[in-house]
Amino acid sequence: MENILQTNQSGMSGLFNRGDVFSDKCPSRDILKHVTSRWGVLVLFALKDGETQRFSELRRKIVGVSEKMLAQTLQALELDGFVSRISYPVVPPHVEYSLTELGVEVAARVANLADWIEDNIADILAIKSQKEDNLNG
Repeated sequence: MENILQTNQSGMSGLFNRGDVFSDKCPSRDILKHVTSRWGVLVLFALKDGETQRFSELRRKIVGVSEKMLAQTLQALELDGFVSRISYPVVPPHVEYSLTELGVEVAARVANLADWIEDNIADILAIKSQKEDNLNG
C-alpha cells in the first residue's frame, strides 16, 4: 500500500529534485514571491523568535499591514508549509500562528537579509540620495 509521502512524491513534488526559479513553470517562483514579499518577510521576521502569536498581535507588530493583506500573507505562508495556524473553537474566535520547522529555517535566512539591510541602511540611503541628486540636478 502506498503511503502519503510516496503519493506526494509521484505528484508535483516528484517532478522537482531542486527548484529552478528561472523557469516560468517552476513552483519555486510562487514560494519565493510569498517569502520575499514585503508582508511575507515581515510575518516571518515577526514569528522568527518562536513565539506563537495571535492575528491581532501580528497586526499591531507589523505597522501598516491591512487586515486583508495579513490574512492573505498568512494563508500563503501556511499553504507553503512555513506557518502553522491553530484555531480554537471559542467565542470570540482565537487563532494562533507560529512557524513550522521549515518556517524557522526560512525565517532565519530572511532575518539575515533584514539585519544586513538595517546594518547598512545609512550607506544605502546615502547612495540613494546621491543618485537622486544626480538625476535631479
